[in-house]
Amino acid sequence: MAPCKKVLMLCGDYMEDYEAAVPFYALAAFGVAVDCVAPGKKPPGDACLTAVHEFLDYDLYTELAGHRFAVTADFAAAAADTSCYDALVVPGGRFVEQLSVDPLAVSLVAAFAAETTRRPVVVTRHSQLLLAAAGAMRGVRCTAFFSMQHVVELAGGRWVEPEPLGLCVADGNVLSAIGWPAHGEIIRELLRALGATVVGGRGQAVLFLCADYVDDYEANVPFRALAGVGCRVEAACPTKRKGEACVTAIYDATAAAASDEKRGHNFAVTVDWGDVDADQYDGVVVPGGRAPELLVTLDEAVALVREFAGKGKVVASIDQGHLLLAAAGLLDGKSCASGVPMRVIANLAGAATVQHGGAVADGNLVTAASWPDLAEFIAHIISLLGITVSF
Repeated sequence: MAPCKKVLMLCGDYMEDYEAAVPFYALAAFGVAVDCVAPGKKPPGDACLTAVHEFLDYDLYTELAGHRFAVTADFAAAAADTSCYDALVVPGGRFVEQLSVDPLAVSLVAAFAAETTRRPVVVTRHSQLLLAAAGAMRGVRCTAFFSMQHVVELAGGRWVEPEPLGLCVADGNVLSAIGWPAHGEIIRELLRALGATVVGGRGQAVLFLCADYVDDYEANVPFRALAGVGCRVEAACPTKRKGEACVTAIYDATAAAASDEKRGHNFAVTVDWGDVDADQYDGVVVPGGRAPELLVTLDEAVALVREFAGKGKVVASIDQGHLLLAAAGLLDGKSCASGVPMRVIANLAGAATVQHGGAVADGNLVTAASWPDLAEFIAHIISLLGITVSF
């Protein structure tokens, strides 16, 4: 069935990695088409280099190299006619400084913010600058990264402190936030603004099993997407306490070669391992990266995954997370979607079929090959949790 809603994402080099990836994959999982455009770039083949913004014990956040994020539609064509789009998402990052003096980019933003259309506009971190450049900030209650307060006020906006960091401020058609920590609320508010009906999310709880060098996208994107449909999401690590963080890893391989590993964002542990009780959750997600190489050596981690399966709860694994499924005996006789790294292991663990790429659900088990398959992976999880998103 063709998507009934369509969202435009305005992109550029050094946009914040999560602030592009989370809405892109989450909205796609919920049946929303997302076109990604950037001035000077054309599909297929062109991509934007993203940036990871994370605090690493300095006074200001550090910027690290992220993923290559593909553009999927032509910028000039989208700017010439925005009528087919129901909302606009502008990630944060340094690229908005350049776009704020690009007349075509500013006119595109103005078209969404115009009184005659007033379609939802999502701005995060620094992309509020584009709203100001478009003359669309006056009288709007708005939050952003702290350094943007004076910009908001100079443009006639009404500053709102981003406390807590997960706050999304919805004022008319403008949805603003400090950045990616607010993605759960951003997605929730955007779905509401798009007229979505979410059924079944309230009261559902999902545990993420993580450790250092968990894959950056594979942990955070489904974590925020599930929060966006009302799930209580928590993260646990056998070797860390609540409030500590797991460092994530970025793997951005080409089709022909393995990827270098880069440091990603921090992924916060939200619950102590000793307090984890499978009966308090409806499912568990095991992201990939190198984290499963540690987790599979810890009997308590393997036993927890096996317990979730034994209780008939949803067990979802992506990429190298399959190591834990294999150790727990959960792949025997099951269909499994796997990338190259886990393909032999899935066969050795007795998988009935191994689908090369994509995502597949077999009973309460969901598997996916790697992060490009996140939309399908999330869609399977919410379906098994009994959650529906309709427009």
